[in-house]
Amino acid sequence: MTTPFPFTAVVGQDDLRLALLLNAVSPAVGGVLVRGEKGTAKSTAVRALSALLPEVAVVPGCRFSCDPAAPDPSCPDGPHEPGAGTRRPARMVELPVGASEDRLVGALDIERALAEGVKAFEPGLLADAHRGILYVDEVNLLHDHLVDLLLDAAAMGASYVEREGVSVRHAARFLLVGTMNPEEGELRPQLLDRFGLTVEVAASREPDQRVEVVRRRLAYDDDPAGFAARWADEESSVRQRIVAARQLLPSVRLGDGALRQIAATCAAFEVDGMRADIVMARTATALAAWAGRTDVLAEDVRQAALLALPHRRRRNPFDAPGLDEDKLDQTLEEFGEEDDDPDPDGGGPGGGGGQPSPDAGPQGGDTGARPESGADEGAPQASGGGEQSPARAAEPFRTKVLSVPGIGEGAAGRRSRARTEHGRTTGARRPRGALTKLHLAATVQAAAPHQRARGRSGPGLVVRRDDLRQATREGREGNLVLFVVDASGSMAARARMSAVKGAVLSLLLDAYQRRDKVGLVTFRGSAADVALPPTSSVDAAAARLESLPTGGRTPLAAGLLKAHDVLRVERLRDPARRPLVVLVTDGRATGGPEPVALAGRAARLFAADGVASVVVDCESGPVRLGLAGQLAVELGGTAVTLDELRADSIAGLVKDVQRRAA
Repeated sequence: MTTPFPFTAVVGQDDLRLALLLNAVSPAVGGVLVRGEKGTAKSTAVRALSALLPEVAVVPGCRFSCDPAAPDPSCPDGPHEPGAGTRRPARMVELPVGASEDRLVGALDIERALAEGVKAFEPGLLADAHRGILYVDEVNLLHDHLVDLLLDAAAMGASYVEREGVSVRHAARFLLVGTMNPEEGELRPQLLDRFGLTVEVAASREPDQRVEVVRRRLAYDDDPAGFAARWADEESSVRQRIVAARQLLPSVRLGDGALRQIAATCAAFEVDGMRADIVMARTATALAAWAGRTDVLAEDVRQAALLALPHRRRRNPFDAPGLDEDKLDQTLEEFGEEDDDPDPDGGGPGGGGGQPSPDAGPQGGDTGARPESGADEGAPQASGGGEQSPARAAEPFRTKVLSVPGIGEGAAGRRSRARTEHGRTTGARRPRGALTKLHLAATVQAAAPHQRARGRSGPGLVVRRDDLRQATREGREGNLVLFVVDASGSMAARARMSAVKGAVLSLLLDAYQRRDKVGLVTFRGSAADVALPPTSSVDAAAARLESLPTGGRTPLAAGLLKAHDVLRVERLRDPARRPLVVLVTDGRATGGPEPVALAGRAARLFAADGVASVVVDCESGPVRLGLAGQLAVELGGTAVTLDELRADSIAGLVKDVQRRAA
C-alpha cells in the first residue's frame, strides 16, 4: 500500500487544511470544495486527511459498512443484529470523472432478477464511501447525470437503485470533498450549494516557502516511509486533537448572539435559501470545538462566513467568489452589540487558545458583480496604428434556446437533441458491451418464443444473454459554440462593440447553463488569433472578450481560416460534439490581394462541412455594401444587421438559422 504524504507536512495552505479538519471534527458541516490552479497540493491534502480520521466500527462481512451499534434496517446485506463489530480505518473513495452510473451507485444482475426474482446487487462507490470520504477530483468536469445522483445521495444520506421495478436502497453518508481548476469550467449552482465550505488555493509567491515545498516533496519521493515516520508525532497529535474535538462538539454552546450574527451576515450578503445559515452555524460550532472551547465567539462566526459564503455569492459564471471583509466586519460588529449572553468564562474577542486567525480566510473584495472596467489591464496590443481601448460590454441578457439540427451523439448537456444513456426511451437494440438500461418489454418479447424449447417449468422466465435488449434513449447534448469576432478598425465604434460584446456575453451565459464548450477567434491588423481554444470555462471566454481592443485592418479570410482550423482540430479531439459558428463582422475585408474573394472562398469551407453558422452584420451608416449578407450566403447561414441586435435577437436568429439548415 502506498504511503500517503503526511497531512501535517503540507506547507502553507492554512485555509485548506482548516476546512478539511473542521469537516473531520463535524462531518455535518457538509464537505469542502477546493478551487485553485494546478499544482497547489489540493489532491495531496485531501488524500492525507483520510489517515487522520478515527477508525470506524463496522458489522463483519457487511459490504455497506453498517454501524454495529445501530445497523441500517434496510441494508441489502441485512438484517443485522446489534452487537460488537470490527474496526477498520476510515475509507477515502475516489470518484473518477469518467465513471459510469453503475460504478457510482452499483449494479443489479438483470438476468438473475428476471429469471430468479432475486435482488443480486453489486455495491458501487457510494456504498464504499459510507462513513468515510468521497473525493471527486476535477468535480467541475463530472457528467451531469452523475452529479444529479451524487446530489441526491448527499441530500438524503442514502442511495436508491431502480431498475424496471427492482429497487435497492442503502445508506450513503459521506464527507464530500471536491477539487477543481476554475480555468476548466465552473460548477452548476446546485452542486456548488451542496458543498458546505469552499477554499481558494494558490501557490505561494514567497521564495523561502516554495523552497520548503520542493525540499519536502523530494524527500518524500526518495523515501515515502521514512519521510512519513519523521512526521508521525505531528500526525498523532492532530489525530488526537480531532478525537478530542469530536468529543467536545456536543457540549459547544451556540448562543443567541452568535445566531443573530450568522443570520444577519447571510442576509447582508443576500445568499439564497437557508442552507448557508445552517452551514455557518455548524462550522462555527466546529471551530469552537477545534479550539477547545465550549462557546462560539465572534471570531468563529467570522471565520465560518469566510469559508461558507463565498461560493454562495455567485449569481452567474462571470462572478468570482469572494466576500467584502469590511462589510462582514461591520455586520458582525453591529449585531454583536446586541449579544446579551457573553462568554461566561470572560473570554472576549480574541479569546480562546488555539482559535485560527480570522485573516486565514479567502482574500479579496466583494466580487458579487462583474467589474465595470479592468479591461485595460493586460489587454493585448495591436500591431497596427489607430488602436482604441477596449469597450465595456453591455449587460448580458437571457437568450432563447439554441439547438443544432438533427440528432447527435455528443457529450451530455442541455442544448441539442442527441442519443444518450439518459432521457426518454425511444426504442430498443441489442446491447453493445455491458447492459446499462434494460428495455423490459423488448427483452420479454425476445425471450418469449423460446420458453418451451428451453424447458421452462417454473414461474421464472428463462432468459439468455441474447434476449437482453438495451433501451435507446433520447436526451440532450452540449455543443461547441465558436465565436469569430472582428476586432478591426471598422468595428471600433464604442456603442457598436458594447452591444456586440453584450450579446456574446449573453450567449456565453447560455452556453454555461447548457454545458457547452466555447471558443473565441479574433482577427485584426494582419492576422487572426485563437483568443481562447475550445473550453468549458465560459468565464475565461468572458474575460478575453472584455479585454479585446480594436484597430487595424480586417483580415477576414484569416479569421475564417483560423476558425476552420480550430474546428478541424477539435473534431479530431471530440468528433461527436457538433459546432455552431457565430461570426461578428461588418464584412469589410481589407489587406492583401482580393480580400473579399478570399473571404468568400474561406466561408465556403464551412458550408461544405455542413457547419451551422450566423453572421452578425455590424455595418452601419447611410451607405451599406451588404458584404456581411453575401458572406452569410457563402457560409450557408444567415445574417442580421446591427440594428436588429437587441436583447433577444441573436439567440432567436441562431435558432432560426438552425431551423433553416434542418
